[in-house]
Formats: sequence, structure tokens, C-alpha cells
Amino acid sequence: MSDVAPDPAATPPQTARLVNLPNALTMLRLAVVPVFAVLLLADHGSSTAGRYWATLFFALAIITDRYDGQIARRRGQVTEFGKLADPIADKALTGTALIGLSVLGLLPWWVTLAILVREVWVTLLRFWVIRHGVIAASRGGKLKTVLQALAIGLYILPLSGVLASVRWWVMGVALVLTLVTGIDYVYRALALRRTSARAMAAADARRAAGPTGSAGSVTDTAA
Repeated sequence: MSDVAPDPAATPPQTARLVNLPNALTMLRLAVVPVFAVLLLADHGSSTAGRYWATLFFALAIITDRYDGQIARRRGQVTEFGKLADPIADKALTGTALIGLSVLGLLPWWVTLAILVREVWVTLLRFWVIRHGVIAASRGGKLKTVLQALAIGLYILPLSGVLASVRWWVMGVALVLTLVTGIDYVYRALALRRTSARAMAAADARRAAGPTGSAGSVTDTAA
């Protein structure tokens, strides 16, 4: 039961207003994405100042991603807009950073594609099971997020020598965790679809209806 929890965002409070601090932070993160992209790609990535500024904007955006959801739950400010916009802003930031790094030749395209495919797939799974509950982030998933952000930040910085080698290893570990936790998420999503209260209620209703749809003629043929 520790892996799965009821979704506190599935039925947001009716009094939650669309204009609130968590949604403002999410929109700020979305607004930062094009600015970050321009800074990262300035002079084809050869602008040292642009790379440092891009790192700063990326770090600030990551911080907002860390806290907007917490604030929304603590203040009862969860909204349908926030549930939709938050993962979009998250993927937009990460995706822009990875694609930009690959365009500049700093990160192999296969790494970018592997991470993006995993993130999009998990996001789709998240919406697929949202009516049944949410899957609590595992330790591996949390570590993946931290290492992924750290690795991207190190790649954005104009580093050389030993530090440039370190970022490669950090990205390697982040990539492995990204793929492993993605597979784990698939298994847990399937399990949630089978074992949630909603799924069990539907199964009970089907059993009560019986093979012919009549509640009075139930025949259990399962061994």
C-alpha cells in the first residue's frame, strides 16, 4: 500500500481559484522555457555568459517545479489547470534543455531521445491511471529527478577537463535510473489499474451481473 495512494488531486476543492500561487509558479516555469532556450543557444552555444545565464534560469525553473505542487496541496489550491499544466511545464523545460544540448553537439541524440520517450510515456501512464489513484514516487524516481536535473545543469555550464568528464558519468547514472524507474512505473500502473478501489468495485459489479447479465444467475467457473 505504500506504493499507491489516493489521488488528492483527483477531486480538487471546488473553492480552489484558478489564479493562485502554485499556478503562477507553473506559468512562470513555462514562460522561462523560451528565454532559457535563447540563452542556451546564443552564438551557437559559444557564449559563455549565455550559458551561465541559461544555467541560472534552469535552476530557478527546477526550484519552482519542486515547490508548486507542495504549495497547492498544502493550501488546498489544486486545480484541473494545475494538474494539466504542471507536467507540461516540467517536460517542456527538460525537453528543451536536452534538445538544445543535442543541437549544440554536447549531448548524444540517443540519450535525449531515450529520456524524452520515457518521460512522455510515463506522463501518458499517469493520466491513464489518474482516476484510480497516483503512484507515489519511489526513491529511485526521486533520485532520478535530482540526477537528471544535476546532469543537465552540468552540461549547460561551459565546463572542461575533469568536470566535463564528471557530468558524463552523472548523466549516465541518471539515464540508467530513468529507464529502470520507467519500467517500474509501468508495472505499478498496471497493478493500480487492477487493484484500486475503483477497479475492485467494477469487478464486483461484473461478478454480480453474472455471465448473462442477470444478478440472480451467477456461476463462478474460476478454479
